[in-house]
Amino acid sequence: MKAAQATLACLLTVGVCAHAARATGGGPIAASQQIAALLTTHGVRDRPNADSKLVATVNARRPLTGERTVLPVLAQTVDRRGQFWLRVRLPGRAFGQKPPPATGWISASHTLLSTTPWHIVVHLGARRVTVYYDGRAVHTYTAIVGKPSTPTPTGQYFVEENVTLSAGQPGGPYALATSDRSNVLQEFDGGPGQIALHGLENLGGQLGTAESHGCIRLANSTITWLAARITAGVPVTIS
Repeated sequence: MKAAQATLACLLTVGVCAHAARATGGGPIAASQQIAALLTTHGVRDRPNADSKLVATVNARRPLTGERTVLPVLAQTVDRRGQFWLRVRLPGRAFGQKPPPATGWISASHTLLSTTPWHIVVHLGARRVTVYYDGRAVHTYTAIVGKPSTPTPTGQYFVEENVTLSAGQPGGPYALATSDRSNVLQEFDGGPGQIALHGLENLGGQLGTAESHGCIRLANSTITWLAARITAGVPVTIS
């Protein structure tokens, strides 16, 4: 785990809700997001049936922390055989792999369904992060975002892992590693170019600027507050 955390630190340097709305369009944020914790490794299919094409595989545990994999659920259905399927948002590319599809279908077997009231929205133009709870904005923080040569990619993502960084590691004290991946840094120092929200330790920078390698830097007090509340599966909208 220490080696994996060091890799992330190096990188940092260079559902179904009927009332859900598109956050990128400026509409309201859903009061909750259904999420699925994987109890076993799951194959991902392009359609909700066992005979459809296998497009990816998602491990039951995340690589950096060993935390259980938790995925946002976007839809659900039952096939002709009575099997229950979930359309989920998928983790970003792993090291040395091609990007997987953004979403896919998994069997609901060996999953644990629940909901989260949290949602993080990153406003790149304003260089701010707004945190929502139960569909209401509870905090807005000034942030550092990706510079023009290594921009922060926009889209709908989620928190893959909540990582505690040891003293002296860049980006500490905490990092929320997301399913977003850099479009510029396809690989970096053994990592997949993963985008994270993290602190300022051993990095610095002026909040409210665009000077990172794609990650979102926040004040140490802010990321500490978030890390105490945000778990895997929480939606992240970057617009």
